[in-house]
Amino acid sequence: MAASAAASSRRGFLRLLAAAAVLAAFGVWAARAAGSSDDRALLSVASLFPGPACPATAEHGPSAAASARMRIVHQHGPCSPLADAHGKRPAHDEILAADQNRVESIQRRVSATTGRGKLTKRAAPVQPAPKKSPGHSASSSTPSLPATSGRALSTGNYVVTVGLGTPASKYTVVFDTGSDTTWVQCRPCVVKCYRQKEPLFDPAKSSTYANVSCSDPACDDLDSNGCTGGHCLYAVQYGDGSYTVGFFAQDTLTIAHDAIKGFRFGCGEKNSGLFGKTAGLMGLGRGKTSLTVQAYDKYGGAFAYCLPASSSGTGYLDFGPGSAGNNARLTPMLADKGPTFYYVGMTGIRVGGQQVPIAESVFSTAGTLVDSGTVITRLPATAYTALSKAFATGMSASGYKTAPAYSILDTCYDFTGLSDVSLPTVSLVFQGGACLDVDVSGIVYAISQAQVCLAFASNGDDESVAIVGNTQQKTYGVLYDLGRKTVGFAPGSC
Repeated sequence: MAASAAASSRRGFLRLLAAAAVLAAFGVWAARAAGSSDDRALLSVASLFPGPACPATAEHGPSAAASARMRIVHQHGPCSPLADAHGKRPAHDEILAADQNRVESIQRRVSATTGRGKLTKRAAPVQPAPKKSPGHSASSSTPSLPATSGRALSTGNYVVTVGLGTPASKYTVVFDTGSDTTWVQCRPCVVKCYRQKEPLFDPAKSSTYANVSCSDPACDDLDSNGCTGGHCLYAVQYGDGSYTVGFFAQDTLTIAHDAIKGFRFGCGEKNSGLFGKTAGLMGLGRGKTSLTVQAYDKYGGAFAYCLPASSSGTGYLDFGPGSAGNNARLTPMLADKGPTFYYVGMTGIRVGGQQVPIAESVFSTAGTLVDSGTVITRLPATAYTALSKAFATGMSASGYKTAPAYSILDTCYDFTGLSDVSLPTVSLVFQGGACLDVDVSGIVYAISQAQVCLAFASNGDDESVAIVGNTQQKTYGVLYDLGRKTVGFAPGSC
């Protein structure tokens, strides 16, 4: 009897274990179905196509009341001060073509300054005609002023609004971690200015404006400089042929409620290119002329931004060591790899929670940088092929229909008639164990509901630098800290 009772007890225990296993399995399935597991992410197809209205949103992040916090919006989104009810957003082929121009310009500069990677064809240099009328102007010396080719250009991306001059006037500018020198278009436009929405900056109306003299050591901080009438000139030519030329000047820059006196910037009197309706560009690179370095004593060389999940949302740009919050996952900033850009050490990629078989040497050979203006993340060919294959396997297992390639994007799907889709998660792993678990909004790029593509592309070789683009950075507080030589990723910041 005792033996029979013991056997019965064991059978009951085993049945309980089996039931628990079934419940556990169901729990895992339910979590996957809900998109809450480590290997799948649930995406609302409608969220790929933002609405026309700017939603009312609260301030984001841990220091919403910080005096140096500015709102970030997409240049062509409904929250942008540049938005035009009758204007048209750039077509996807235009966005991706401009993105490829930017990537090639970054890779040219990396190759030229570090000796790593391949040199690709470069845009023809600017040869503006000399000014025929008398008087000192930025353009009167342009034939002898070399333009710096191969610079990166932020096209169709994110903007912030700053104040310039005393009294301050507001200007909407692209912010760019791939550039050093900040510039705005200035009156008078002695040769050419592109059309911007806001009035041009007028130095005559600012009581604190002054040109930088040719003898000032700051003039030598420019990558390309010249001199006219004792005044320092600057020139920047971008990879697509766009350019800006003018006086190197100083004035009071206002970011949110903070005033930075004596800030040096380019006062552009000769400007042409794909700058949209912006007033100019804010340079947040690592060079001496960047805002990051000029305001080092005030902010310790640290800033962070958060890009919204949708182009109809808002994010922030903030300055100071605590700008990304306390939950940032940190990786070393490899400051010895080259100038201007923010280099990091990528070590691997995970898809669906599983490490993709890619040798670390693939990443170390090419090198990696994080960039605010590149739209689509670029990877060494070997790494991209492995990522694409792993992602496609996960999508095939869920039965999703493939779609034709589009421009630089070659792993695409047809979501016609679907309200929600379950995507394999994608994570980028960096030195020190930092991990960027790409938000579901940044895994794919939508051309249409019938053509939604993996938002990564190949460099076409294993030698050109990898670039972590802004699509993959969405909703993260991305921290750049020159003082501590770290780059960080804080999830859920906006």
